[in-house]
Amino acid sequence: MAASRIAARELLHNIKLIPYYQKSSCLFIRWISTSKFQCSSQPLEKSALQQLVGVVGLEIHAQISSNTKLFSGSSVQFLAPPNSLVSFFDASLPGTLPVLNKRCVEAAVMTGLALNCTINKKSVFDRKHYFYADLPAGYQITQQRRPVAVDGVLTYSFLGGRKRNQVMRKNVYIKQIQLEQDSGKSLHDDVNSQTLIDLNRAVCAEGQLRVDANVSVHRPGEPLGTRTEVKNINSLRYLARAIDFEIQRQTEVVQRGGAVLNETRAYDSKSGETVAMRDKEGLQDYRFMPEPNLPPLLVFEDEASLPAGVEAGQAVLLCTLRAGLPELPSVRRDRLVQTYGLLPEHSFTLVNEDGLMEYFEAVMKGTSRDPRKVIGWVTNELLGLLKQQDLSVSHSPVPPAALAELLELQEAGRISSSAAKQVFQEMWRSPGKAAPQIIQERDLGLVSDDADLHRICQKVVESHPDEVRAVRSGNQKVLNKLMGLVQKETKGRADPVLVRKILQEKTS
Repeated sequence: MAASRIAARELLHNIKLIPYYQKSSCLFIRWISTSKFQCSSQPLEKSALQQLVGVVGLEIHAQISSNTKLFSGSSVQFLAPPNSLVSFFDASLPGTLPVLNKRCVEAAVMTGLALNCTINKKSVFDRKHYFYADLPAGYQITQQRRPVAVDGVLTYSFLGGRKRNQVMRKNVYIKQIQLEQDSGKSLHDDVNSQTLIDLNRAVCAEGQLRVDANVSVHRPGEPLGTRTEVKNINSLRYLARAIDFEIQRQTEVVQRGGAVLNETRAYDSKSGETVAMRDKEGLQDYRFMPEPNLPPLLVFEDEASLPAGVEAGQAVLLCTLRAGLPELPSVRRDRLVQTYGLLPEHSFTLVNEDGLMEYFEAVMKGTSRDPRKVIGWVTNELLGLLKQQDLSVSHSPVPPAALAELLELQEAGRISSSAAKQVFQEMWRSPGKAAPQIIQERDLGLVSDDADLHRICQKVVESHPDEVRAVRSGNQKVLNKLMGLVQKETKGRADPVLVRKILQEKTS
């Protein structure tokens, strides 16, 4: 299940990097995975459970960042007062017609390109019929028959092997990507036994990204089992737990001779279980039909392929969108390893933490230090304090240029590594204070005076005769203890290279 969670995170990370997501409109990604998971619940015999495997498909409802909704000119504003951003079309008044938002189309195409999909130069819209109070038209506009993008593949990486330091790669297949109208939002008031409807979200997808997990179990070599759909999961952690539970639940049903119901379920984060949805909505026939009010959606390769009379500014051009694709996670990780000589696990940390790769590269621009030394500062000192105080990288009180200056002072021999850490802690506590100022105020400059260091080393040698005898007997590891004692005497300000040399002379 860990690999599946990584795949989901990689997919969402790819989507997040595309500069079209955050605020409005719905993009529907149907991820049909043939990945199979061994079932491992406790109540049944292990040998019996191994006869069944789980198959998982994910439907991901992503947000598109646009100023207006997918099919209407209504503005998009998160947490706006209920029903304050509703056009006549959103309310499904008779005679109103949908007008497609070009920006949303571009987002869908870019997502398809990022996920290695085939982009349909001609796609069409359909009506998906079902009755619910927050769907006033009685249908959704979607792309069921011929969506904007199909047949994609996401190659994701994770660390495996005995020491979890080997980069492993697997594929997850994307069935289709489609633009889809969202319904309104039902606000259930159990106290007063009523449901209120907010149509601000109609024709867009405000709020958090949502995932529906389709899960079934079967014996290898036999047809796929009956699936259930776990609806509206809003976090990767809950997604993984819901899938784990549902596979175990279905396995127990089948092994006891029961039949898995074809139904929609919800994940209860408090109990860690899935439960049948209270409206008992089945996986129904939605009676799809062509959307009569929207013409086919056309996408062109470049300006040369445009028909006469169509201006480039009005069309969606693949060449332009390809050029605008950001650097995707897998490419970023490979580049970090090749450019800076980092370990694969360090590249994962930099890419997976928002803004950390940019911070690291900004530090590298300001220092001549070995990247493998810089990465330690970024992933240990900086990231440790960020996690401790629950801060994002963008809110770090120590900007990249300030850390680069500190590392340059250490590289020039002005301070020791232990003193540098003290300076960094003070920079964190006192934003805006420069490293040279802190070094001067706290007298943390490196002690490199030969006479002073000889005197301090002689004092340590004379007060630790047992350690000196051990060194003279060939145990060179004990020399590190003596070096630590010298650093303690100098409050971490002694030049370690010079200290080692003096101690070697005095213990030879």
